[in-house]
Amino acid sequence: MAEKRLKAWGNNRAGQLGDGTWTDFRTTATSVLGLTGAEVVKIAAGGSGPVTGHGLALLTDRTVQSWGANGSGQLGDGSVFGHNAPGQVVNLSSATDIAAGGAHSLALLDDRTVVAWGRNRHGQLGNGTNTDSSVPVRVEGLDKVVAIAAGLDHSLALREDGTVWTWGHNVNGQLGDGTSAGRNLPAPVAGLTGATGIAAGANHNLALLGTPGRSTTVKAWGHNATGQLGDNTTINRYTPVDTHGTWSGGISRLVAGANHSIAVVDGGGLRAWGANGSGQLGDGTTVFRTTPVPVPGLTGVRLVAGGREHTVALLGDNTVRSWGANGSGQLGDGTTSDSGTPVTAPTALTGVDRIAAPLGGDFTLAN
Repeated sequence: MAEKRLKAWGNNRAGQLGDGTWTDFRTTATSVLGLTGAEVVKIAAGGSGPVTGHGLALLTDRTVQSWGANGSGQLGDGSVFGHNAPGQVVNLSSATDIAAGGAHSLALLDDRTVVAWGRNRHGQLGNGTNTDSSVPVRVEGLDKVVAIAAGLDHSLALREDGTVWTWGHNVNGQLGDGTSAGRNLPAPVAGLTGATGIAAGANHNLALLGTPGRSTTVKAWGHNATGQLGDNTTINRYTPVDTHGTWSGGISRLVAGANHSIAVVDGGGLRAWGANGSGQLGDGTTVFRTTPVPVPGLTGVRLVAGGREHTVALLGDNTVRSWGANGSGQLGDGTTSDSGTPVTAPTALTGVDRIAAPLGGDFTLAN
């Protein structure tokens, strides 16, 4: 059996595919250099535009490798020079989870504190400054963290007590504190308790309340111009509101792309809402949805990842389906044609366990 490799496809203008080239884009899977599938524990993808992006891989030794765009230090290697093959994030040896935003990155450490690096114009590193950092810095005043998420220019952390803490850009209410004022230190989302899962879009956020798999409550806040909060309006929300929807059997996982949102429901079906101009909701239309709609023809979904305008799903048979924008080959089906319904990405893998897509970019990672 061939050795399992970390794979990537889509836009590569910034070296974000990590295959050692600057080839414009790839419509089928290419191998990320130097990383075997066996040593990769988690992957994350970031990006702030269609032709930029960066990748992160958490390894079994709890170090993190990074590649792609680095103009703001988002690769964490002490420089601001991009590279098209993985290199090590410095001063980081105890990571347990990773997240990638527009041009910043986060890592959860084994002591359940958080570090961040990269762009910090809006305070998204959470260290009390607005100065970019090309090496990891500690997010101040945050402990007992169980999950992290990164938006375009803001960050989230879920603490063990079920509160959600946010910092960074806030012009659309994405910090959920009732204001539109940015903040460079973490503070809790107003009135939100009992959260068990979080997801960050470009400028909106989702939280799952209650037991995953049985929960029927989704809270959302932030930007809502295309219905990505799912509350049947297009009004920005500065504190959490209920996402509408009939969640028969419960929700197991929430995911957000740039301006769209996805829920994995019991049995492995999907519901999606928000922006849909490229078919990223997968319902066969290009009509944005202000409440959740089913993604037809998909069952047994294990994982989902949301990109700038595309969506990727990993099914129970370890195959990958994707839909939405495809101008850079980010659907991985060998074409550059958009698809409003799921297509198969022939990933040339011996079975996929994890997937990632950048909420502000046009590429995909799979391992």
